[in-house]
Amino acid sequence: MVKRWLVMETENGDLRMPFATRLAGAGRHLPATHLTTTDLMSTTRHSTHIDLERLTGIRERRVSVGDEDSYTLAISAALDCLGRSNRDAGSIDVVVSCSITKFHGGLTQWLEPTMSSAVAQAIGAQGAMTFDLSNACAGMLTGVTVMNNWIRQGIVERALVVSGEYISQLGQNAAQHIRNIMSKELACLTLGDAGAALLLERAPAGSAGIGLAGFTTVADYSRLCLAYPKGGDPGARMFTNSRGIQRAAIADTPLLLHEVLDAAGISLHDIDHVITHQTSARAIRKGMAEVTATLGDSPRHDAVITVDRYGNTASTTHTVALVEELEAGRIRAGETVALIALASGLEIGVVLLTLDEELVARYGHHH
Repeated sequence: MVKRWLVMETENGDLRMPFATRLAGAGRHLPATHLTTTDLMSTTRHSTHIDLERLTGIRERRVSVGDEDSYTLAISAALDCLGRSNRDAGSIDVVVSCSITKFHGGLTQWLEPTMSSAVAQAIGAQGAMTFDLSNACAGMLTGVTVMNNWIRQGIVERALVVSGEYISQLGQNAAQHIRNIMSKELACLTLGDAGAALLLERAPAGSAGIGLAGFTTVADYSRLCLAYPKGGDPGARMFTNSRGIQRAAIADTPLLLHEVLDAAGISLHDIDHVITHQTSARAIRKGMAEVTATLGDSPRHDAVITVDRYGNTASTTHTVALVEELEAGRIRAGETVALIALASGLEIGVVLLTLDEELVARYGHHH
């Protein structure tokens, strides 16, 4: 008896859904300022003797220097996404904002009205229903999971899942407090800023699109990463047991992936591209090696790594990497992409996605 962990819906259930969910566009926005790991480590208050670049594989990340925030990053990504998909903002039925940070006008967390309503207003999606959905770094993929269900059931026709993460201030705060490699704030130094947006739309049943979306929460690990305001630092501070999280993720991912493959009726080798949450290059390679060893099979390509240039951009990482691969012409129409969420909580999610010719043809002209 296999323990069923995931809450998931596959397209080939007993109940045939009337529609499929296709990806109509993916957009991103990266701040202009590059911050190298060397430069960031030179700002630490204490002499740490930590070779962060060797440890994480992160050379640099993009950061807002106060010129952009969660709100503006989300808007820029949403407009990029709409431009790519050649769809009008007025045709969007729902805008879901999934960011962890909700900074608007500097380091002020905006609670009401929702970030989603502000973004919808700014991009001209006046008729859209809006709500925010927060699920740590798994936010966007959770939004995709919810919208996939709504679209397939015929409740809505087109949905924009968006996120803007101005999260690099956690790294600036951490630099003031870190003393050595055992510091619980070390993971903060891996963070970068980005905006991301995915446009999902109704397509005839059986079309290329989302084949499966599944999620679970392993709450035993919820205390391994905690973020909250502390003392006089602007924004927040984050305390992570990185080794504990990595160990938990590596232990549980193969099991869940097996369940996903089982439900979808495919093998690991049927997956062309794997995009995991971007925490560190070393952790991603180690995790994939573990999955390959456990399942005795491997995806057709090595796991995508963008963390070396952009850092961990929280809930936006999968979309940032997907756009990167599309622009580079590495994803072909008909190929299967597995987006794997691993987030504090511990949230684990998998979205299997097939891209069609119409979408793929809109990218790759940036050489």
